[in-house]
Amino acid sequence: MKLAFYTGPMCHLCTLADDVLTQTPQAQAWQITKINIRDDANLYHLYGARIPVIKRLDNGAELGWPFDVKQAEMFLS
Repeated sequence: MKLAFYTGPMCHLCTLADDVLTQTPQAQAWQITKINIRDDANLYHLYGARIPVIKRLDNGAELGWPFDVKQAEMFLS
């Protein structure tokens, strides 16, 4: 599964979300692309107050912080 992981510079919540993702049982099976929202004005306006956000590229569904391992696993299954 391909995922977009919207992040920002010096975002401690993004670090926490990344840790949660790596703890999920299927983490090895996902192709995660980290995207710094500061690199794109449109993304900054969409996600600036919401990061970290995980987006499934197969169906466009999004999971915003806060989430735990169980919630991430359910979202990605």
